[in-house]
Amino acid sequence: MKRFFWAGWVLICLLLVDLPLASAGGEGGTAKVTARTEIWKDINAGATGSAAVAIMDDGKIVYSEGFGMADRARGIPVDRHTIFNMGSVSKVYVATAIMLLVDEGKVELDQPVTRYLPEFTMADERYKDITVRMTLNHSSGIPGTTGPSNFGFAFNKDVYKDTLDALAQSNLKHRPGEMNPYCNDGFTLAEMIVVRVSGQSFPDFLNERVLRPLGISNTGPGVGMRQETKTVKAAKYYPPGRLNAEPLEVLSVLAAGGLSASAEDLCRFADSFSGTGPQILSAKGLAEMKKAQPAEFHGKLRGPDVSWGLGWDVTDHERYRVRGIKVLGKSGGTGTYTTMLFAVPEKRIAVAVIASGGRSSAIAIADKVLEAYLVDKGLMKKEAKAVTPPVKAQPAPESLKAFAGYYATGNALYKVALDLEKGALTVYNVEGTTETPVVTGVYNNGYFHTKGEMLYFVVSGDRRYFVKHDPAWMVDTISGEKIEPAAAPAKLAVQVEGQKWLRRNAKPFEGSAGVGDYVVEGSLIEALPGYIEFGGVKRIESPIFAGMPIKSMRDLSELRLVERDGRLWAWCNGALFMPADMAASLEGEKTTGVIGADGFAEWLKVTEDSVLGFAIPAQGRVLVYDAEGELSYDSVMDSGEVFVGAGGFVALTGNAGDVFTVMAKYGN
Repeated sequence: MKRFFWAGWVLICLLLVDLPLASAGGEGGTAKVTARTEIWKDINAGATGSAAVAIMDDGKIVYSEGFGMADRARGIPVDRHTIFNMGSVSKVYVATAIMLLVDEGKVELDQPVTRYLPEFTMADERYKDITVRMTLNHSSGIPGTTGPSNFGFAFNKDVYKDTLDALAQSNLKHRPGEMNPYCNDGFTLAEMIVVRVSGQSFPDFLNERVLRPLGISNTGPGVGMRQETKTVKAAKYYPPGRLNAEPLEVLSVLAAGGLSASAEDLCRFADSFSGTGPQILSAKGLAEMKKAQPAEFHGKLRGPDVSWGLGWDVTDHERYRVRGIKVLGKSGGTGTYTTMLFAVPEKRIAVAVIASGGRSSAIAIADKVLEAYLVDKGLMKKEAKAVTPPVKAQPAPESLKAFAGYYATGNALYKVALDLEKGALTVYNVEGTTETPVVTGVYNNGYFHTKGEMLYFVVSGDRRYFVKHDPAWMVDTISGEKIEPAAAPAKLAVQVEGQKWLRRNAKPFEGSAGVGDYVVEGSLIEALPGYIEFGGVKRIESPIFAGMPIKSMRDLSELRLVERDGRLWAWCNGALFMPADMAASLEGEKTTGVIGADGFAEWLKVTEDSVLGFAIPAQGRVLVYDAEGELSYDSVMDSGEVFVGAGGFVALTGNAGDVFTVMAKYGN
């Protein structure tokens, strides 16, 4: 189910490791109390399964604590050594690796990526202008993130090839250097540059050049790739409502989000940016990584936008900057783990919060812990939260009328409705013909005020944007870009909308987020002829191609129709789908399925209500979807038989030559 783009996201066990909060008022330190209160609140709410927090000051861990169970079945609690996947915090590590090569004169930030990776190509000739710097500050223009095969339970050995193949068929969403919407694939290219220039694997380079010199021993590839020891154990992820843990997660895009660490190790890494203590970068390299790296779009919003750095999300946290405190920050989220790392380099302070649970509030918790620690240290004063009366609506100016309409993000469509006379804004989530109100606001002094946020519109060039001002972080971010009606609407060669499409190039180790998108149904947008929803909104440009209608959002993709087996299949960002009517019908009491030489998933359509059982090869996986395309059974998590109604589908995924048997019982 889609969620609105600015929407926010049981008590299990014992208090674990508890080191003295030496610099923060001892046992009663506000930072410690804040961490405990907020993390347990998140665990009790079911948003977090387990977590760890650490604070480092002047090169020493002054507070470290684990919360919840790392492994419920074995009764293993989270402690100071527990590792979690850090997600996109990994980006700072590859940026550091690149800067080490810059220090040695082996890489130049403003040279084209093609200088180091001549095999890198795209369908858009402007790709030749992408520099190494642009891969690290999100301004490359690359659409976003390649393929669910890189997010799962085992390492995809073809991750580099898959990424290059997908990019070779993709266009840029904007001119290189123009804007900087978040982009994962740029960091995979940066990882490939490290490998190419150094002659080492990325993990080996990281160990030799970054981790060991900093005395870091509990950081490495994702939790699913690490060996468990007596002291080092991974925090498992338990999906809400399930008793069993998922297999330990592996992200094959190591530099973009595939590393793991303990909270303490995250702080030790952040400490290397302080300018004192252990150092691996030159003073010049360190200064480059700590400064903002803006794109051309910088300054087009009313307030400060996100101060992207090289790998860092934040090179100046505005709330602290106005108090004279420079803060670096990087968040990470994998769908099953959430991380936030802060560094205050001039004060040599670092704070890390890392948690299991894709809905965890780890980012906000880390921000609160950092603020509390700075207050405890006397570096800033805690300001009482102002009590403000409800905002009264004012009539909105007529000039805003042009901003009513449809807005797209990377994977969703929204309609903005304005009542100018009443000063009212309503935002609707659009799915097919269904429009559901999700946000309301009232106009007052230039902003539409909602709960905790202020919204406004801006024009830049020929584009209109919906912008969110976050009072807590004191930054403005684009929340959606307006889609204008097509002057001459085009149509695709086949009817993509109104029918289901089944993912064929699926691999048996893909994560839960990926398998949820194995059954896709496209839809036209009645109010926007010439556009289609298929893995996000796309503008139809020819009978076999629908492209990106916007350029300012993360994780955009294109749709191509390609001929295969005498039919047109759908290609979208590396995922290949066949029309559902090509699936063989499940008939009789026993059906055998064999994975072909191409390794593609085999699909069966259920023609009548059935109870199904399965014989599955060792590396195979069975997924069952109901008639609506919702996942109802996954052999990674489920066992035994399953009821499937007529119209459902069975996906068999495995390695070439794997043989599956499906046993069916019909009737009452």
